[in-house]
Amino acid sequence: MVTSLLVVVVCLALIFDFINGFHDAANSIATIVSTKVLTPFQAVLWAAAFNFLAFFLIKEHKVANTVAKTVHENFITMDVILAGLIAAIAWNLLTWWFGIPSSSSHTLIGGFAGAGMTNAIFMGINPLTAVDTASILRIAAYIFLAPFIGLLIAYVITIIILHIFKNFRPAVAERWFKSVQLISSAALSFAHGGNDAQKVMGIIYVALVAENVIKQGQTMPEWIPLACYTAIAAGTMSGGWKIVKTMGSKITKVTPLEGVSAETAGAITLFMTERLGIPVSTTHTITGSIIGVGLTKRVSAVRWGVTINLLWAWIITIPISALVAAAVFAIMHYL
Repeated sequence: MVTSLLVVVVCLALIFDFINGFHDAANSIATIVSTKVLTPFQAVLWAAAFNFLAFFLIKEHKVANTVAKTVHENFITMDVILAGLIAAIAWNLLTWWFGIPSSSSHTLIGGFAGAGMTNAIFMGINPLTAVDTASILRIAAYIFLAPFIGLLIAYVITIIILHIFKNFRPAVAERWFKSVQLISSAALSFAHGGNDAQKVMGIIYVALVAENVIKQGQTMPEWIPLACYTAIAAGTMSGGWKIVKTMGSKITKVTPLEGVSAETAGAITLFMTERLGIPVSTTHTITGSIIGVGLTKRVSAVRWGVTINLLWAWIITIPISALVAAAVFAIMHYL
């Protein structure tokens, strides 16, 4: 039976997906805008189209399955899901307002886990038993691993490209890389859609299970991926210009060649982790890739002060989201 609370939760989940789109739009378009390959308007249309294309090509939703199992079934209620979504939306909007490229993925997982653990506390049970600690530790590890992998891949790709094109005239090479950057940014946008939309799919799925609309283990209804990919593509079209500025110029100056390297590295990392079912952060991944590109010039080419501030924002995202969700759940419990 479809209840009004279920409708509210599904709507909030899709709103979060929309916010994720404009919050993370910068990941896909920052370099292509900063190198003036496309105008901001053209770039968001390009990214949104490839975000949605993932709906037709990705049918095995391993990331969604991982998110759905973050909190054990016995501790999942509609209040838990609602509190987690409210916390995730609040943190995403706050970081967007201040132009901080934090992780939408980790704020959603942190909120969901924090609400589930608080529910366990009210039940008089050890809160750690409410969550799959192995999954959460693995997700937390990729706060550091995803950008590091992106950094290494981007560094290697840039060195290879520089070696291959060392005898080309700079003007000719730049024109060529501006064309290639259309392909690399499309790949990154596709990978972003395929990875990030799945996280909300997992939340909607557990909400349907909690309300007995479907049974645990049942195939995900087709309308869930369609709605999630549509929401994230629509959000991407709305932009996110404060974060574009941070990603496109504040970390390091990016040329078309370097944009191709960073976007290709980010896409490879996201494709790999999506196949492994690991809900990594697109933000973390592309940031690491941009740093890797900067390091091929010199260590000082990277603005480490900005990078360290971003790292702190990444580290605190999961615990702050969990605390906000815990507070929201407690308020709901006592009302």
